[in-house]
Amino acid sequence: MSVAACLLLYSFAAAVLAPRLLVRLTHAGVAPRLGVAAWLAAIGSVIGSWAVAAVFLAAELLRDWTQARQTILSTCFAQLRAVATGSYGVAVQIGLLTLAGFAAVAVVILLARLGRSLLRARATTHEHARMARLAGAHDTTLDAIVLDVPEPAAYCVAGRPHTVVLTRGAMAALGDRHLDAVLAHERAHLAGRHHLLIALTRGLAAILPRIELFTTGAAEVARLLEMCADDAAARAHGRRTVLQALLALSGAAPVPAGALGASGVGVLARAERLATPPEPARRWRVRLLLGATVALATIGPLLAGGMAATGLALCGGMTG
Repeated sequence: MSVAACLLLYSFAAAVLAPRLLVRLTHAGVAPRLGVAAWLAAIGSVIGSWAVAAVFLAAELLRDWTQARQTILSTCFAQLRAVATGSYGVAVQIGLLTLAGFAAVAVVILLARLGRSLLRARATTHEHARMARLAGAHDTTLDAIVLDVPEPAAYCVAGRPHTVVLTRGAMAALGDRHLDAVLAHERAHLAGRHHLLIALTRGLAAILPRIELFTTGAAEVARLLEMCADDAAARAHGRRTVLQALLALSGAAPVPAGALGASGVGVLARAERLATPPEPARRWRVRLLLGATVALATIGPLLAGGMAATGLALCGGMTG
């Protein structure tokens, strides 16, 4: 079996099996940073396998097109070449070329949609940050923009510069310690560049909505990033303080598109994990499993390609 075929087979198995496994391991947020790494590793592994498979397929096509070789793949290419050159009639030739054209256009459209989605997300967040700075007042003590709005809300928006936004309602609902915890939460988002991960995963989910790995991954990564920010705030201000601040903002106004807010995603699950942290044994067990998952997603494509290249077991048969 060719390297390209093995990589495509691996990517199909990963796209089907990874979502269920990762949801079981990450949904409770026992190790949110490792959970994010596992989701991103699985997504990157599948996309990387597609890209490398395309390169190998193109190389094999070029080699078999120019050399007389009797392999299954070369026979398929020979038949495709015969169709493309009109050996089976003009109608069949036009049909194949049309399909090839549609496939190429589809790839270009998907890449263009992803790029447009990322640029739109960037423009939206930058514009919102600019408008928030115009509409609100900068509080030098808090280093945040304060909006004169009665509804409680607290969120951060990526921009130039990045902006943390609070409303008067949020400041009234929170004590000093809780306000500091909320600010620490928002700054953890900005320091970790969480907005970039959110934009990328949501962009992939938007252009490939039928692939569960991308759609479920986008939702789970968003939840886990909120938990990562919770943990960063808890390390500075304590779990109880963060929990109380989260509950105080649980009825807050919806977070604007593109923003990341302390009460925006998975409030109940986050409150539960802050109130009842996992036992050390469970934490280590989940970390080991997630670490193994990251390693497998990283080396999986290498193993699949290596098996094909060396003619071993699962992808048996020499490529040349």
